[in-house]
Parts: sequence; structure tokens; C-alpha cells
Amino acid sequence: MAIKPYLFGIMIFVFIFSAPMNTAMAQNKSNVEKTGDMLQILIPLTAYTTTFALGDSEGRTQFYKSFFTNLGMTYTLKFAINKPRPENSGDYSFPSGHTAAAFQGATFIHQRYGVKYGIPAYLGAAYVGWSRIEGESDQHDALDVAAGAAIGILSSYYFTTPYKDYLITPTANGEYFGISISRRW
Repeated sequence: MAIKPYLFGIMIFVFIFSAPMNTAMAQNKSNVEKTGDMLQILIPLTAYTTTFALGDSEGRTQFYKSFFTNLGMTYTLKFAINKPRPENSGDYSFPSGHTAAAFQGATFIHQRYGVKYGIPAYLGAAYVGWSRIEGESDQHDALDVAAGAAIGILSSYYFTTPYKDYLITPTANGEYFGISISRRW
């Protein structure tokens, strides 16, 4: 199944028109923030391109659903709440869009292709969240980042099923730990 031309056009539009803005803003950012900026794009992009590499059209459809749900929820909340950024550096702080995008991609990878591939993606997504709080410009606080992570996780968790019928997930609580193996029937 080929990519729908309108979806491809939307993605190209976003990347082309956000690039000059990101380049201008990057001049005032630390290496931590620049790395977070790159990872918030690379993690979902890796998830998306994997669907092509594996010929996984079902996964691609699931990625579209989770990606656009994540994007819609994040920006709806940003504009509805309009929370000021820390240190009065702007508006629309809640939730963190960078963190939401990174966790959407990481959760898609985990849910679709398994924990072995999900762990590095989650580590990268956690770095993105940390970079939003610890960068020189402090764009977000912990609540913004936690909300972004929750939105990203939930948007992929809801729409994504395991590839090749199996999903292996670590489980733990105060009394036990182990793995959970799920099979799609």
C-alpha cells in the first residue's frame, strides 16, 4: 500500500515550514535542547519508516491514527489551557509537544515491534522530556512533560496492536516481576 498523497503532503509541509523556525530558535539553545529537538522528530520518524521497511501497511495505518490523535490532543490542550512557560518565556506550555511526540513514537515501537526495540526508544523519549526541563531556556516544568508523555503513550497504546501477533512486555509491582506475553487472535 502506497502512502496517501495528502498525508505525505501534510508531513512535508510540517517539516519544510518548521525547519526555518527551528533553525532560528536553535541558535539560542544548549546542546541538551538541540538533542531533544532532534530526538522528538527522530523517534516517531524511526517508527514511521520502520513500517515501510517491514512492508507493514497495517502498522502504518495505526501510526497515522496515533500520530494525528497525539497531535490533535496536544495542540487542543495547548490552546485551551494556554499555560505560561516557566520564566515567562512564552505561552502554550501545557502539555509538552516535544515529549508527546517522542513518547508517541516510542510507544508505537514498543507496542508494535516489542520491548527489545521499545526500550531504546523510551530512553530517547525520556531524554526529550528531561531536555525540556533542564535546558538553558526551561521551556516546561515537570507537569507539562508528564502530561505530554501521558498523551503520547495513550495515543499509541490505544491504536497499536502487535506486529506478527506477539507482544512481550515486562511487568512488575511491589510483590512480583516478570514478563507478559500477549498474542493477537
